[in-house]
Amino acid sequence: MLTKLLKHEFRATARIMGPLYLVLLAVALGFNFSARLMDSGNFVLNMLAALVVMAYVVAITAVFIVAFILMLQRFYKNLLGDEGYIMFTLPASVHQHVWSKLIVSAVWFIATGVVVFLSVFVAAFNVSFLTDLASVFPKLFQQMTAYYAVNGTVFALELAACMSFSLQFYAALAAGHSFANHKMALSVAFFFVFQFVVQMAGAIVLVLLDEGPLHQFLLTLDFQLTGVAAVHFTMVALLLLTVLYGAIFYIVTTITLKKRLNLE
Repeated sequence: MLTKLLKHEFRATARIMGPLYLVLLAVALGFNFSARLMDSGNFVLNMLAALVVMAYVVAITAVFIVAFILMLQRFYKNLLGDEGYIMFTLPASVHQHVWSKLIVSAVWFIATGVVVFLSVFVAAFNVSFLTDLASVFPKLFQQMTAYYAVNGTVFALELAACMSFSLQFYAALAAGHSFANHKMALSVAFFFVFQFVVQMAGAIVLVLLDEGPLHQFLLTLDFQLTGVAAVHFTMVALLLLTVLYGAIFYIVTTITLKKRLNLE
């Protein structure tokens, strides 16, 4: 059933994100041409070029904003709105519903970053740029292979961060819609409460790392990491903290949807 939910989600969201990506790439291509007209000395051409540059910046911002709003809108509309009555009658568990939203949102967040990165190449493309890229591409490919294909730590961290980011909003929406009235206002309030709790927990962890029993325990381990090993240790530690952060909000979201959801 999860496969069917994912298929439905991708089909519904691709109708929005796909054309938006094409618009961004088209504006990036226009940026490429307009950049060559900036020094033409013609006032009209310079104005047109400046407008295209502004449109490119707006397009990049719009892609990220739409991806974020779409992530919220799909969760709210399908599970907390009128469609929730139908969605929860399907032979799918709450976990499958949440995972379908999580996976699709994470894919679109990562895809958005890739498309924006590609648009920068399109906007900056010329013969000299291609020549310079050819000289650094082997080293760039080697570095990407080392971090993504070999250990996958960076990719796993990015994926976990995308999911944890979505889960914090899902948990706030689910908690707010467990009440009969003022659901959206309560969702906003819960979001800020969750943020406050997370910030407090982070501050406590930093204090414990700097001093206290946890600091003394780390000193007794008496190990030193340098170079790549230190980077990998830091990445793994961040990954574990991000997974823990997301797991807490996942539990809040699923339990609330199971036990406390109020669709009336």
